Amino acid sequence: MRLEDLDYELPSGLIAQEPSPERDGSRLLLLRRDSASIEHRPFRDLPGLLRPGDLLVVNDAAVFPARLGLRRATGGRFDALLLEPSAGDPLRWEALVNAHGKLRPGERLEVERGQGASLVLEERRRMNWIVRFEGTADVRALAEAAGRVPLPPYIRRAKGADPRDPLDRDRYQTVFARDPVAAAAPTAGLHFTPAVLEACRARGILRATVTLAVGPGTFRPIKTVHIQDHPMHPERWRIPPETAEAVRTTREAGGRVVAVGTTAVRTLEASCALSPDGLPGPGEGSTDLFILPGYRFRCVDALLTNFHLPRSTLLALVMAFAGRDAVLAAYREAVRERYRFFSYGDAMLAV
Repeated sequence: MRLEDLDYELPSGLIAQEPSPERDGSRLLLLRRDSASIEHRPFRDLPGLLRPGDLLVVNDAAVFPARLGLRRATGGRFDALLLEPSAGDPLRWEALVNAHGKLRPGERLEVERGQGASLVLEERRRMNWIVRFEGTADVRALAEAAGRVPLPPYIRRAKGADPRDPLDRDRYQTVFARDPVAAAAPTAGLHFTPAVLEACRARGILRATVTLAVGPGTFRPIKTVHIQDHPMHPERWRIPPETAEAVRTTREAGGRVVAVGTTAVRTLEASCALSPDGLPGPGEGSTDLFILPGYRFRCVDALLTNFHLPRSTLLALVMAFAGRDAVLAAYREAVRERYRFFSYGDAMLAV
């Protein structure tokens, strides 16, 4: 499969820059895979589109304000995106530093608004840096005080303080977020409200959680001619025992496993690949699983997801699940109907 097979035309005005006024006020495009038919619904209709006995699997990873402003001794300014602690040391982190090759190992950079905290660049590791923090005993607390929400690059915000930061801190986070391990939100979950979740529960729709630490690789464009040659950024995942049991019970009872987002899909399918019976088991690990057309899904029966970038690994996954032609037709329809695209945009349910 070639890169141009993941292309579609998208007017820039349809890229959502802010969330809808209400979480569940977004729109929902329903794509039925058996007929390739399309329906347009409000997201609040979701409970009625699922069946009693279905299982919603959500990613409970929380985003923390992992983007730090840095100042060089010479006055130059850069951004760092904190990814994860390195080698179990809470003061050493792997970070993506937007410096275009200008920095050198051993340099100390001041954290803006960090009350004297700084970081030292220790070593370059592929595209990222290993950095060591000084002047703070708690990097996550420092990020909460001095950092910004790590929004994707297509959502434009002012450098430094932006008046919409409080909005982003609230809305670029799901209502079921628990574990602050992600550098990007599992955006399909952003549409849920307690009322929608309660309506699902009242209809007999179950819910279970997985955790995938979404990294910046989710936004990294494919640059290879053949998409299968694209290297995926590994991401850590965890499936609790009760979730593994819920998936198995649901499948045995004839219910559907409804993955909320591509991150839930990758977590479930990565676990399935390790299981002798092809269903997810409890445990944790790291995965660079790249799901593209031709992939055989083991346990996901329906997919709730946002509209994704052209030429992206996320779009390849959706095409693998629902079919390339059907997905491209659905995207063309969404453009005609002026749906809002990407992280703060509307949703699609493929069943």
